[in-house]
Amino acid sequence: MNSIALSSGVWSSLSPVIRKSWRRCADDYGITTDSMLSKDILCSAELRQARERMGVTMKIADPELDRLHGIVSTLDYNVLLTDPAGIVVARRGAPPFEKGCRRWHLWPGANWAETTAGTNGIGTCLVEGQPVTVHRDEHWCTELRYLTCSAVPFYGPNGSVAGALDASSIRSDPSGRAALMMEAVLIDAARRLERRSFLEAFRNKTVLLLGEGQGISLPMIALDDTRIVVGATYAARIMLGIDNTDVASVCFDLGARATGVPDFQEAERAVIEGALAMAQGKIAPAARLLGVSRSTLYRKLKALNPAPSA
Repeated sequence: MNSIALSSGVWSSLSPVIRKSWRRCADDYGITTDSMLSKDILCSAELRQARERMGVTMKIADPELDRLHGIVSTLDYNVLLTDPAGIVVARRGAPPFEKGCRRWHLWPGANWAETTAGTNGIGTCLVEGQPVTVHRDEHWCTELRYLTCSAVPFYGPNGSVAGALDASSIRSDPSGRAALMMEAVLIDAARRLERRSFLEAFRNKTVLLLGEGQGISLPMIALDDTRIVVGATYAARIMLGIDNTDVASVCFDLGARATGVPDFQEAERAVIEGALAMAQGKIAPAARLLGVSRSTLYRKLKALNPAPSA
């Protein structure tokens, strides 16, 4: 049935992300389109262990899940939180949908890894590292083609994927328009969750937000008392070109106080020097940190460091 699915009329209408997922299901995982949902649901002890592995994220996520459910429940959507492997560890949903959610495994303990369930919002977003909406026939397994789900991965304070947030519906949504709106809501929630996790992890450090950033991660760094970077979010690592081995070797130099310099100019110099230090002296990355063009940064550097008069 795999070759039939890949040559079906649905294939031509799929987005590139969904096509890649279908290819993985057919070529890498060996999942057939008529595969049934796995009956393996974590027992209470296993679910408790999965939640414990999530650490403080479980506590931090509680109010965010409540907030999310308050937004999406009017559209008959349920909210799920998963670990990095795609195991559902928490759910928010209206009581009338509990039976249906259990039936479709939209329930704590269910495994939505792409290798197990085929193309689906949770599993595919974790593989792709980006927001994914899977609407009805876009699911690889025909059994799931009554569902609509949008999911977004979220990052932990160490810059690694910490899990996924999902909004799923077992109600008919022929156009899928509601699901597309869900992505924006989930992206905001993922950023909020990452921010709270980072602030909690580095609550005794100085935390700086390096602009608003784009996508599902906020660019934030944590500094110790000597201005050494001791933590950086995923977006900050991408922005600054650092990895786990580089974090503790970067110094955010706020500059020494110079006598006789006006406060505004001194503050501007400190910010620019700090950005240059973070960017290891490179103008283009420093300009991005400051939210200005390279020409503007060059002009400011020239104004702050005028050439000596003849």
